Amino acid sequence: MDNNIQTGKFRFSVDRGGTFTDVYAEVPGKKGFEVVKLLSEDPANHPDAPREGIRRILEKITGQPFSRNAFSAEKIEWIRMGTTVATNALLERKGADTVLVTTAGFPDLLEIGNQTRPEIFDLEIRKPALLYKTVIEVDERVRLKRPDDDLSDALLAEIVTGIHGEKFVVLKKPDPEEIYRQLKQAFDQGIRSAAIVFLHAYAFAEHEKIAGKIARQIGFTQISMSHQVMPMVKMVARGDTTLVDAYLTPHIKQYLKSFKAGFSDSLQDTRLLFMQSDGGLVSADSFKGSNAILSGPAGGVVGYAMTTWSASEKRPVIGFDMGGTSTDVSRFAGDFERVHETRTAGVRIQAPQMHIKTVAAGGGSRLFFRNNMFEVGPESAGAHP
Repeated sequence: MDNNIQTGKFRFSVDRGGTFTDVYAEVPGKKGFEVVKLLSEDPANHPDAPREGIRRILEKITGQPFSRNAFSAEKIEWIRMGTTVATNALLERKGADTVLVTTAGFPDLLEIGNQTRPEIFDLEIRKPALLYKTVIEVDERVRLKRPDDDLSDALLAEIVTGIHGEKFVVLKKPDPEEIYRQLKQAFDQGIRSAAIVFLHAYAFAEHEKIAGKIARQIGFTQISMSHQVMPMVKMVARGDTTLVDAYLTPHIKQYLKSFKAGFSDSLQDTRLLFMQSDGGLVSADSFKGSNAILSGPAGGVVGYAMTTWSASEKRPVIGFDMGGTSTDVSRFAGDFERVHETRTAGVRIQAPQMHIKTVAAGGGSRLFFRNNMFEVGPESAGAHP
């Protein structure tokens, strides 16, 4: 065996799609890549496609056997992965059961949205399915302090300072016992994910922290608070982004857990990085639902920008990526185009993202006959129908 291979370490890049998974390896001491393509789900042959691809390449190059169940990652320097796990879960509405905790009087705010009507003349408007299972209204309220406020008024007794120095009046503090009672009811229904979105939490987060602490005490495993996920003024976009985070992050965590479990050392000494929607890499522990929607497609944009763009000709490049579940279209004209508010699968997301248009129609989309007409998707046959 080549001495470089004996002493060096492998670097893996993984593109895990809904139907196929591609694994690329930089082999120490060699130019080019080793590539393996597998079905993303194939229970008869492997428990996890990215891990199986890595195992096969290691066996081929080193000539040593590696267990299918769990093998050491001591020869791996890093693994960089782009995945459509979150994208497909959102498109097919297969995320975690989630409870929305919001300010009293606003339980339907995210369903109503911002009144945008892209197909205003359509005679049959179809609203996308809601991501949350149930809603809890918390009787809490703060508002910005006005210059003409009469501070002698008993209702204006408590003035607090917001994150950015603004003065807020606390009109109503939340009742911890009532929050506990309502959250416990949701927990008893089997819900383990909570999205907490209060009216002015972008600047005054204390009330969200109270609800988050109670949810943690009860045993919720995923708690997404809007002041942490996306502390922006607009409650609708902030709420939608927080809801997406609560809905998808458990799905991502479950996948990460199963992926790491396939290595005997749980990747303790190997860097595991994931592509985010904005085209940047982040450690696995920081990878979350609100930044994972375009993880796979964003990697494709970075890839074709580096390989097909000509700085001398400066001709724009169009990217078209049809996977098994979704189709992604993007453009590169010298600089990465990013947006901060998008709509994916009918859900508004306020987070930095590559400017990619995604539709729920891929090569594996299923055809249905409903109401005397044919419909395509969003359900996909997947890699293992």
